[in-house]
Amino acid sequence: MSVALRVIACLDVDAGRVVKGVNFAGLRDAGDPVELARRYDAEGADEITFLDVSASTDGRATMIDVVGRTADEVFVPLTVGGGVRAVADVDRMLRAGADKVGVNTAAIARPELIGEIAERFGSQVLVLSVDARRVTGDTRTTSGYEVTTHGGRRGTGVDAVEWARRGAELGAGEILLNSMDADGTTAGFDLAMLADVRREVKVPLIASGGAGTPEHFVQAARAGADAVLAASVFHFGTLTVGQVKNALRAAGLTVR
Repeated sequence: MSVALRVIACLDVDAGRVVKGVNFAGLRDAGDPVELARRYDAEGADEITFLDVSASTDGRATMIDVVGRTADEVFVPLTVGGGVRAVADVDRMLRAGADKVGVNTAAIARPELIGEIAERFGSQVLVLSVDARRVTGDTRTTSGYEVTTHGGRRGTGVDAVEWARRGAELGAGEILLNSMDADGTTAGFDLAMLADVRREVKVPLIASGGAGTPEHFVQAARAGADAVLAASVFHFGTLTVGQVKNALRAAGLTVR
């Protein structure tokens, strides 16, 4: 039995505002996070993901406020990522109203964190965010992809496909695979990378980075994504959640 696809609206939050750029640069203001979350809830988004792009201590306090205000207004699951470095950070976000928490940089630095969070709260609350790009220059990995940290600004030399597999083994309940090459370009998801990760992981896989047309979401689902995530196409009115869901249904795919 195939699992119904989820459509996720992603909000990159910086200093309490939603921002969006291309390849994490040239950020422009996209609105108030609570208002946008309310809109996507009304449009039928299955989940809303907040990513704190500044993620300093100050940013985390801002996010706790944003999550709390959003949880009071919307009824779909909320995932929060950015700046989560310890079990205590997860606890704070869950108490504020988050349903799931994403980790990235801190898990690369200390992979044991994945197991600690999963043991304390259960795998279902833990999303491993993998910001991956094709290797360039002298960097070499078996898969041809490496994990980046700090919003895509730093390469790690860690094989992205291998890391996704290991993260799932350590206890991550889902993998959020974000193509840093495609991010914000609206030129389509990185289908080859999606398919490569899909072969290695059994947990739900979320496709992120590059959505521009309804057909892109269909392609990602066919490449193995269990959920499709987008930001700028929703924020700037290019597409609605409903249009994406209609396209997926028209392609014969089961949608939430």
